[in-house]
Amino acid sequence: MLSGRRLDLLDPTPMDIEIEDIAHGLAFVARWNGQTVGDYPYSVAEHSILVEQIFTRQNPQIAARWRLAALLHDAPEYVIGDMISPVKAAIGGGYGELDMRLTAAIHIRFGLPAQLPAPIKGAIKAADKISAWLEAVQIAGFTTAEANRFFGKPDPAIVTGLTIALRAPVDVRADYLARHHFLIQLIDA
Repeated sequence: MLSGRRLDLLDPTPMDIEIEDIAHGLAFVARWNGQTVGDYPYSVAEHSILVEQIFTRQNPQIAARWRLAALLHDAPEYVIGDMISPVKAAIGGGYGELDMRLTAAIHIRFGLPAQLPAPIKGAIKAADKISAWLEAVQIAGFTTAEANRFFGKPDPAIVTGLTIALRAPVDVRADYLARHHFLIQLIDA
């Protein structure tokens, strides 16, 4: 890692995880395999910030630690990349197991349980699905009808005012780090 840490992908430990490495990696990993409009790819870091924002809108009284979990929901992709769902399915269980081990190490590193409670995981997944809908209609060329069919029609109150603006990775990395630090401060307060 750029931090100088060595990360064993098959046996990751929380001590090998640094938020700067996660933010940097995610800011340079493109979602939608880079098949989005704009001058910059839409990164997993940008997506993660959006998911945390949607999750918070859907759950306004939720504890900051679960907001942090939403921000970190795709954190393993900083080293294993973002694969589209059909590819994940074709690869099989190996990818999922690797993702689970990395997720557990990341969660423990930042004071979260290795495995999230099912209701929290489900709520983050719901926010992730809404994010996919927004991404589909705003930057990935889907019609609203297509996005509704693939991702479900979102509550207008949740998506109102959310606009995706593609930005340089350095800016997204800085915002991801700032959001992480903000949430950590809320948890520690």
